[in-house]
This record gives sequence, structure tokens and C-alpha cells, in this order.
Amino acid sequence: MSGHSKWSTIKRKKGAADAKRGKVFSRLSKDISLAAKAGGGDPDMNPKLRTTLLKARSENMPADNIERAIKKGTGELPGVVYEEFVYEGYAPHGVAVIVEVTTDNKNRAASEVRSTFSKNGGNLGGAGSVAFMFQHNGQFIISKDTTDEESLMEAALDAGAEDLKSEDEYFEVLAPLTEFDSVSQALAQAHIVPDNAELAYLPESYTPISNQDDARQVMRLIDALDDLDDVQNVFHNADIPVEFLEEE
Repeated sequence: MSGHSKWSTIKRKKGAADAKRGKVFSRLSKDISLAAKAGGGDPDMNPKLRTTLLKARSENMPADNIERAIKKGTGELPGVVYEEFVYEGYAPHGVAVIVEVTTDNKNRAASEVRSTFSKNGGNLGGAGSVAFMFQHNGQFIISKDTTDEESLMEAALDAGAEDLKSEDEYFEVLAPLTEFDSVSQALAQAHIVPDNAELAYLPESYTPISNQDDARQVMRLIDALDDLDDVQNVFHNADIPVEFLEEE
């Protein structure tokens, strides 16, 4: 079910991502700069940077933007100093939410996240308030029209993936955090390009949303959080039928 929810979200957001290409690049630039700052500007020696660059290229981020972000991270170009934070809380109808933030101003980010929860019927909680409901894993979503199960299984499981699920339209590969980079490299070597690859908070269980009005209330908060400039990712445990998402 985790893959199903993620796939629905990816499909739902593709049009919005195209419309907000500048924001997509801004988020990726932050990730690239942070990765370069932490481990250097050489992707061959920096697994986190290598993985982030794969995602940037999948979004067709211009090479000049990528190079500039790397140089800001290594200090070759002046740039702001970013920090990463995780916030936890609840959306309407008891849906658990985890928000990943990358910001140059912690106070501003915290205030905006808290206000967004409050204005959209949610509640910001403390550290650990919902994290226990999720597993933090590497997740790869791969469309079935790009590979077959046997090829994917051979590449992913041999590289350290711990689970492969086959759904109607896609495969979902899960890997421990420590094996995320090795699985990424194995897929690249097998010429398998995921539709999405990330370190994700995957729900242990889901909160079912059974009608359109409730779905709108939940997604209003999720979308509002996602629209904040400092927010990189929003994860939740709502089980929303695909038809409700498509009607949004």
C-alpha cells in the first residue's frame, strides 16, 4: 500500500511539478549543496551527492545549476548555510504527518510549519510524536514499462534491497538506509531509471480516508506544507482512494 499511495502522489504532482519547475530546482539545489558540504564535490567519493545528482538529472535540472549548487556547498562560491530539520504532527482525521525541512532560518521555518498546520486543521507535535508510526527506508518506484521483474530483482536484491513488490503499474523496491546508494548504483548499471528514488518515511499502518470531503481536508494541509519554500518532503499515512486524488 505504501507504494500505491506514493505512486498516486507522484502522478498527481507531475503537472504541478512542471508548473513549479523553479521550486523543484530550488529544492534540489539545497540538497546538492548540503550533500557537497557534508562529503565534498566529487560524486564518485560522495554517495549522498551521487544519489542527489541522479534525482536532479531525472528532473532535467540544467548542468549549470547543478555545478553552481555543488560549488556553493564546497565553498568555491558564496552561498547561504542550510540546516535540515524534521517536524511531526497530525493532519485532520488523525492522519500522521512528517515534514522534512531544509532552511537557512530555523525560526522562520518552524513558524511557517506551525502556522500551516494550525490554519489547515492540523496540529504540530513534538519530536517522536508520530515517527514511531513510520519506517525510514530507501524507496524506489519503477514504472513497469521500463523494466521486467526478473531484471529488476537481479539488480536490486543482489545490491542489498530487502523487498520488491509488484503492483498494477509499477514495482516498488525497498532498501535499508545503508544500502540506498548501492541499490541506486546497481539500478543505474542495469539501465533501470526509477520514477522516484528517495529516503522515505513509510507508514507502518494507514489511516483510511473514506469520503471526498475528508480527503480534501487532509490534502489541503499536505499541499500547503509542500508549498512552503523551506519544505523538501512531506510524508503521511493517509490511505486515500486514487479517485479522490484525481478529483482534486
